[in-house]
Amino acid sequence: MSMEESSIPLTVNSVIDESNEVNLEINKQIDTAGQETQENAEEKEEEGFQTKKRKKISEVWNDFDTVDGSKKAKCKHCQSLFTLGKSGATSSLLRHRLNCVKRKINLRTAEQQTKLNFLPADSASPSILTLHSGKFDMEQMREAAAHWIMMHEHPFTILDEEGFNLMMRRGMPEWQKISRTTCRADCMKIYEIEKKRLKKSLECVDKISLTTDCWKSKTQKIEYMVVTGHWIDSCWNLQKRVLSFINIPPPRGGLQISDAIFKCMKEWGIENKVFTITVDNASSNDLAIRYMKDTIQRSRTLACEGNLFHVRCCAHILNLCVQDGLREIEGIIGNIRESVEYVNRSEARRVQFAECVQQLQLKDKKLIRDCKTRWNSTFEMLSCALKFKEAFKMFKERDPFYGCCPQEEEWDKTQKICSLLEAFWTATHIISGSEYPTSNLFLQEVQKIKSALDIYAQHEDLFLKQLASKMKEKFDKYWGDCNLLMAIAAVLDPTKKMLAVEFCFPKLYSELDASKHISKVKEIINSLYEEYVVEETNKGVPHLPESESFGSSSVRRSQQNSVYNWDDFDEYCAKVETSETKKSELVDYLEKGRLKKNEIPKIFSCLEWWRMNRMQYPILSKIAADILAIPVSSVASEATFSAGTRVIDSYRSSLSPDTVQTLLCGGDWLRHIHGLKKKTKLKLIKKFFFQYLPLKKFDMEFWKHMLNKEEDMEIAAEF
Repeated sequence: MSMEESSIPLTVNSVIDESNEVNLEINKQIDTAGQETQENAEEKEEEGFQTKKRKKISEVWNDFDTVDGSKKAKCKHCQSLFTLGKSGATSSLLRHRLNCVKRKINLRTAEQQTKLNFLPADSASPSILTLHSGKFDMEQMREAAAHWIMMHEHPFTILDEEGFNLMMRRGMPEWQKISRTTCRADCMKIYEIEKKRLKKSLECVDKISLTTDCWKSKTQKIEYMVVTGHWIDSCWNLQKRVLSFINIPPPRGGLQISDAIFKCMKEWGIENKVFTITVDNASSNDLAIRYMKDTIQRSRTLACEGNLFHVRCCAHILNLCVQDGLREIEGIIGNIRESVEYVNRSEARRVQFAECVQQLQLKDKKLIRDCKTRWNSTFEMLSCALKFKEAFKMFKERDPFYGCCPQEEEWDKTQKICSLLEAFWTATHIISGSEYPTSNLFLQEVQKIKSALDIYAQHEDLFLKQLASKMKEKFDKYWGDCNLLMAIAAVLDPTKKMLAVEFCFPKLYSELDASKHISKVKEIINSLYEEYVVEETNKGVPHLPESESFGSSSVRRSQQNSVYNWDDFDEYCAKVETSETKKSELVDYLEKGRLKKNEIPKIFSCLEWWRMNRMQYPILSKIAADILAIPVSSVASEATFSAGTRVIDSYRSSLSPDTVQTLLCGGDWLRHIHGLKKKTKLKLIKKFFFQYLPLKKFDMEFWKHMLNKEEDMEIAAEF
């Protein structure tokens, strides 16, 4: 017997009890009418039985109607008739009510009526999703499943898992299993929809900067190139999207790379909008950029005659310098790495090492293991191990089998190289960010590194002197020529302006070269500004015929028509006066001086400053937006420290190139749409920064200012 059927007698008894109470109440009223005659009482009782109907208090009457002229009830749903007993009991009606098929159908239909379900106000999902129907829709579930697969990089096979489908059916009985083929088709469809939407938004972008990076498929031996676009949107937010994940067939030379980038640009309709391209220092990339510059300049003019078009990945250069330094202490690094692994190899050793730490009253921190191909993890391992130097010595006395403990001289060398690598570690993290402009921050970081290398190159310690000299040689190789981008970006930072260039260049170059480079920077800034003035002026006046150039033809036309129409003179004056007015923006900006330390707000954003002052500097603010959007690193922060090539995981290595592009590009777009961030170890990096590095107060304040998040403030507060 089901639960519903077992509850029927209880319901019927309650109804009968309620009916008896009503009858008793009627009898009491009849007994109190003693003054009436027996005849009148009988008439009243008969009249009351016929005209006063008992109140229908049972819920069963919500689904039944009484039939006039008969003691019958009709079901509102299936129109079935039921005879009522003399006692008025509703047992049969209740039984039918519970089993009526049409009633169940009507109830389900009523439950599935459209409801307005509001998402939380702080939800990052697009506004189109804030209202939705409560009705189950398998197509919408398929779309949501495809979003889930792409955003979190799950394999298609996850939809085949029995536990997953059991969970979905438990919550939604209407759920239907989604096959891998169906999910792949849904992902491809979403990719095309979002691609059209992104392409539409790029139509409103004037200039876009690109970065490229290479990935390898380990099992298929296929090499990919990821192309990412960076720009400032109309709301002055820094935007970054993966545009393509291209399979480059062999021989993968400069010409093939150039063709692949051109294909991507044409596909997205941005071939006339590309401002700069940031690449690493491979020789094939140099050749590719040369091909691209020559091809582009045949159809249009690049900014500053192409001097800004090629941006070298600064993080890659720093990585090369650090690798030279780490090679000098390979043996020491090996001993420390083996020591960390030896302690962590068994529970007994970890307990014994923890006892040593406790006796020495050291802070309770764990040893950090490194990844051999990532120099930042090696640096973090060395910095952490230095804190446990005395603990390792004590552990050696207790464990006779521990034979890889570094000697005192090796600990000293480790301390020295960590003090040198700290500047590289900090600079790499700062310039590799993707959520804030980095081009305006790099000049000061380069100057710090150069100053550190110069100091250590003159150090009396022979080891440190040789180490710094070797790293300085690699540093000067790549920064011997003036890096115009980092100088212009610093000038467009209101906290630095031209004074930063005049301060840093004498420290980076010789006196003669510094003076020459400073003049070059001023020349490029003025040239860039004039190009933007002409561009904005042309937007505001009617376009001239293509056969005529802007300057000379207008003057020639004025000369030809001057005899007949003096209005040309007014037009000429309007152009010149407008141009002269706009030229004063750059002079006005530089003459006002930089923001002083006490004038800089606690939370300061260079991009936000230009947004707030765009009415005062309409031309200069556009230059600043385009320059600040340029990334000085070609890869994300979690990959900048790696000495190896980025490798696609084994699951995606088994997919076709088209499917790989769909998942990686589509996943990046959907994460931006839904406000999600790809999982990284950024929080651990921040904690390491505040915990292990011997930072100056200024540096810590700078990082707090850069990070600007509650969790970062909490991490910093602990130390």
